[in-house]
Amino acid sequence: MGAKPYVKYTIPIPEGVKVEIMDKKVKVSGPLGTIEKELYHPKVRIKIEDNNVVVDSILPRRRDAAMTGTIAAHIRNMIKGVTKGYTYRLKIVYAHFPMKVTVKGDTVVIENFLGERAPRYAKILPGVKVEVKGEEVIVSGIDKEKVGQTAANIELATRVRGFDIRKFQDGIYIVSKGE
Repeated sequence: MGAKPYVKYTIPIPEGVKVEIMDKKVKVSGPLGTIEKELYHPKVRIKIEDNNVVVDSILPRRRDAAMTGTIAAHIRNMIKGVTKGYTYRLKIVYAHFPMKVTVKGDTVVIENFLGERAPRYAKILPGVKVEVKGEEVIVSGIDKEKVGQTAANIELATRVRGFDIRKFQDGIYIVSKGE
C-alpha cells in the first residue's frame, strides 16, 4: 500500500462568487464580502478550471496529501463564508451573581463574573460582529477562523479558576455553531 499517485479536490464556484489565485494567496469575493488568505504548500497546486477550483498534488507523500485536503477545506470554508456567513451562539450562565456583558469597540466586557470587582475582557477579531441579546451572545462574520476564535476568546475569558467547576458552572458557553 503505497502513496496515491495523484490527489485531486474539485470545489464548484457558486454563482455570484469570484475566486482569484495570486501566487501564494487566494482571494474569494461574494455577496457578503471578501476574504483573502495565504494558502501555500510547495507540492500543492491551486488552479481554476471550468468554474471550479481544483486543488491537487502529484505523487504526494502522506503529509502532502493531507495538506491538499486542508487547503481544499479552507477554500470551501471561504466560499461558504462569503455566501452564507458563519454564526456562533453563546449562552450566558450564572447561578448567583448576574453578569453584565457589553461590547465596547473591539472588546467584550464581562462585569460581575462570580461577584468579581474587576471586569474581564475578550478580544473581538477584525471583521467579526458581536451582539448581546439578553442571555445570549451572537458572534457572526464571514471568516470561519476569526468567528470561532472570537467565540473561544469570550468563552475563555469566563473560565473558572480556583473553584470546583462541577459546582461553579458560571460562564459564557458556545451553544451552537452554524451558518
